[in-house]
Amino acid sequence: MLTSGQIRAARALLDWNQQKLAEESGVSLATIRRIESDREPDRTTSPNQEAIQRALESGGVSFTPKDSKGGEGVRMKR
Repeated sequence: MLTSGQIRAARALLDWNQQKLAEESGVSLATIRRIESDREPDRTTSPNQEAIQRALESGGVSFTPKDSKGGEGVRMKR
């Protein structure tokens, strides 16, 4: 599951605003705003999370999971 910080960072790398992410992912702008607010991350449905991740990855970013070497992250694909 992506964190709100990863989503915001990925948008920043792609120079996307929340509206652009909503359009690319098919997830409503209100849902994008709620997810990024950190207020209710557990209420995000798996299909919405998956759609957001697919859109951001299609845009050119990849996500790194948290492990023993550090926290989760996001970077541009090669």
